[in-house]
Amino acid sequence: MTHKDKLLAKIENRCARVGVIGLGYVGLPLAMEFAQNGFTVVGIDTSAEKVASINARQSYIPDVATEDLAALVAGGKLSATTDYTAINELDTISICVPTPLRKTRDPDMSYVISAAEDIAEYLPVGALIVLESTTYPGATEELVLPRVVSNGSTVGEDIFVAFSPERIDPGNDNFGVRNTPKVIGGVTAACGEVAVALYSTTVETVVPVASTRAAEMVKLLENTFRAVNIGLINEMAIMCDKLGVNVWEVIEAAKSKPFGFMPFYPGPGLGGHCIPIDPLYLSWKLKTLNYNARFIELADEINTDMPRHIVSKISEALNDDSKPVRGSNILVLGVAYKRDVDDVREAPAIDIIQLLQLQGANVTYNDPYVPVLNFDDVEMQSSPLNENALTKSDCVVVVTDHSQYEWQVVLANAKLIVDTRNALKKQTGAARVVTL
Repeated sequence: MTHKDKLLAKIENRCARVGVIGLGYVGLPLAMEFAQNGFTVVGIDTSAEKVASINARQSYIPDVATEDLAALVAGGKLSATTDYTAINELDTISICVPTPLRKTRDPDMSYVISAAEDIAEYLPVGALIVLESTTYPGATEELVLPRVVSNGSTVGEDIFVAFSPERIDPGNDNFGVRNTPKVIGGVTAACGEVAVALYSTTVETVVPVASTRAAEMVKLLENTFRAVNIGLINEMAIMCDKLGVNVWEVIEAAKSKPFGFMPFYPGPGLGGHCIPIDPLYLSWKLKTLNYNARFIELADEINTDMPRHIVSKISEALNDDSKPVRGSNILVLGVAYKRDVDDVREAPAIDIIQLLQLQGANVTYNDPYVPVLNFDDVEMQSSPLNENALTKSDCVVVVTDHSQYEWQVVLANAKLIVDTRNALKKQTGAARVVTL
């Protein structure tokens, strides 16, 4: 019986021991889903705090209910450790570690490389390794594969390697691991077959592609599509502003066309781990091939500059009230990168706060999901949002439109509001509202 046949039988019988490296927004929901479908799952993370929280049956991710986590831990289906020797006992390992950009805007693959090296040290023969972390086309074969076959194993026979891009959307109540189609590409046909078998036990729809490079490119296309179109609509907002036209009205009217138009919406900039970063992975890779990805670079330039545009709008709005930015009390509502999440990675609010502080403004923020902001040289605590805080503010800036905010209270007590999300679109109140 071949290693492939043995592993396929273990997967079918739910006897395979499943490992997930990286227990963040991607890894923990994936580990939960595998455990809920009958597998015994071991989560591995360098964070002792995360590991302790899981083993104490407490979720630290909003999308994972503590009661669901507790039931799986209590039933012996899910455990966590910082000890990579646990890989010795695993049949499958999914890598869900961060892949950020360096300050130089090129990929930081150190987490993936470190995970691959740790796997290689303890990897049993016949195991499946699936990289889920977003990366550039070719990374699975260039960075993971050489490390896990360094002991002389043959890929597709002794070891199986695949890429399956994560598609987690934090805060999305409609789509999760199970009902979001899963793209899978193997280094060989046998690798793809084994990976498809594993994920088919957990995900409703699996979409096989011919190679790891194709699977890597799928994720980059998805997020490049969004980044470029958001860049387009952000530039449209700037143009509408200069022309004295309401961009939100234009978008709503354009949506009435039943074909050939897909609405995107402007905002203060891009945030999160995917859309601001993934297209630049592709752009970086193409530069190594002497090709300039012009759409990506232009969209990044526009989206990255949106916080400056917002600060300019704030300055103009204060100037209309005969107030300078310097010395003004400015309250930022929402610092998470999007509604109803606690993630501040790449959040445009951080750039907006820094730019306002550089101009001498007294900046405070409120975010029900982010009680403490300690990111990229910004260290602040969320201030209470009440009538007094709104009244004493010279300008309230809506950066993230959390559903918990009571907009009528904001409108009734603020003097001036710069609304970057069109959150106040059809509401009225005493405040003067300035939009993009």
